[in-house]
Amino acid sequence: MCVEQESPNQPDVIALIAELDAYQDSLYPAEARYALDLVSLCKPNVLFVVARNEQHVALGCGAVVLEDRYGEVKRMYVRPEARNKGVARQIIAALEARAYESGCRELMLETGPYQPEALQFYGRQGYRRQDAFGAYPEHPLSVFMGKSLCSPTVRHTQALFQ
Repeated sequence: MCVEQESPNQPDVIALIAELDAYQDSLYPAEARYALDLVSLCKPNVLFVVARNEQHVALGCGAVVLEDRYGEVKRMYVRPEARNKGVARQIIAALEARAYESGCRELMLETGPYQPEALQFYGRQGYRRQDAFGAYPEHPLSVFMGKSLCSPTVRHTQALFQ
């Protein structure tokens, strides 16, 4: 499997994003969803990565929107058949490394309480709950999390001792 920065404007990636939208639509009302559309994902301040298997099938994706003082993780999704195989871990690691290389030192995200697997995943990756950030309102269907980024070398060394 490989995780590379790609354009989201590809038919198989658009289908992946549509799967994510359908999944989130089944969990949350429209007013509690803060998804980025395809045009927004193609902006120059967005890092977008795709995980593909050996047959070049898109298994998952994720994005970071680079703001002035932080980056925001968006559109993290792994197809159900590819879950629990390290795909999400590789996607978030790629996003964190690319964000760090772009000068970002803090990542934040908004997810929801009806996604316990996502909450556990982000917690295992070092993200901690925090208050709302940016233009987000406090909302009972929003969970806000953040993580300070350190250099990839330091992160690798820390992982060896955990």
